[in-house]
Amino acid sequence: LLFVVGTVSCTLFLAVNGLYSASDDVIELTPTNFNKEVIQSDSLWLVEFYAPWCGHCQRLTPEWKKAATALKGVVKVGAVDADKHQSLGGQYGVRGFPTIKIFGANKNKAEDYQGGRTSDAIVDAALSALRSLVKERLSGRSGGYSSGKQSRGSGGGDKKDVIELTDDSFDKNVINSDDVWMVEFYAPWCGHCKNLEPEWAAAATEVKEQTKGKVKLAAVDATVNQVLASRYGIRGFPTIKIFQKGEDPVDYDGGRTRSDIIARALDLFSDNAPPPELLEIINEDVLKSTCDTHQLCIISVLPHILDTGASGRNSYLDVMLKMAEKYKKKMWGWLWTEAGAQSDLESSLGIGGFGYPAMAAVNARKMKFALLKGSFSEQGINEFLRELSVGRGSTAPVGGGAFPKIHSVEPWDGKDGELPVEDDIDLSDVNLDDLDKDEL
Repeated sequence: LLFVVGTVSCTLFLAVNGLYSASDDVIELTPTNFNKEVIQSDSLWLVEFYAPWCGHCQRLTPEWKKAATALKGVVKVGAVDADKHQSLGGQYGVRGFPTIKIFGANKNKAEDYQGGRTSDAIVDAALSALRSLVKERLSGRSGGYSSGKQSRGSGGGDKKDVIELTDDSFDKNVINSDDVWMVEFYAPWCGHCKNLEPEWAAAATEVKEQTKGKVKLAAVDATVNQVLASRYGIRGFPTIKIFQKGEDPVDYDGGRTRSDIIARALDLFSDNAPPPELLEIINEDVLKSTCDTHQLCIISVLPHILDTGASGRNSYLDVMLKMAEKYKKKMWGWLWTEAGAQSDLESSLGIGGFGYPAMAAVNARKMKFALLKGSFSEQGINEFLRELSVGRGSTAPVGGGAFPKIHSVEPWDGKDGELPVEDDIDLSDVNLDDLDKDEL
């Protein structure tokens, strides 16, 4: 039995070989070559973000290869193992597999492909996108980013997401802002600044979308705004500084490509992002929407309210919230339910035999789960989640291969539980002497 369990746990997390090889016409893309191959390319690209274990991806593979061969020399067709390269998938908002994106004239505005999964449909969409790209070029709209001082903040929308700051506007916008600011101090005559400008502008647009405006990219002409240049000791150009509420500004010393800038911005965002919501499973929608949109969903089954009272339950919820904060970069979903409220779900996850509280981590795509065997405490849960995050831990298939029926329940009102009220029986009119002894 031990051998079988060990085998299951290894196979769940072992990386499956990629679906494409060097002999295919599909170009394998990674964080190392993506910027050079796709972003800096003049070609139209169709890129599939896949996971090797995903059944839909496996079914798409032969069609994707056929399309790549048919489009060879006309449109570039690539593939990203987004299970292996999660940073690249995250950069383009990939939430499910396969996701196909079309990188056209403006490589920083990739479009989602919504068409069929046959090679014919893929080729048709590619040729249609190619026709649009050529017509744009014919009309003089390249979709690219021009460089040069005059384009900063000017028409055309190229720099629309870079916020121009001045001596007068800096403090009220940046200091004490709840958002994170990445500020470039530049000089109009500086060659390195001109090279950075299109990268900074492209990154600003992508970062604004990815972080819902919570990380902002800005620019200061240090030759005009000398109060700021002096305050922050700007000696060379470009100098990029990161401003976060309550902290001293720090220098950004990363790479100068848009992908480098975006990667750092997303790191800053996840560091500052609030922890994920902890939701009570009150209906099927809550479970499905949380588990289907996250790599893992962490489900806790807490003791009945009559066993713990409100203070006991809140202490368990506090432990979960602390763990959600600690592991927020993992982008997991967090759920809880009361013992007995979702008994079918408990059975499918092997919960109940260990008593309550209990916890399971579920991968809804693979329909596999791992069970917390240690204590329901910060230390016990941290150990459990740390093992999961590095791909270790005992796993088993969800009972029945799918989530069972979820019952709609009233959400907890935050109060102590009350015992059910029993009907009072008035015995004052009953003459006990008249009753048969058998009835007593």
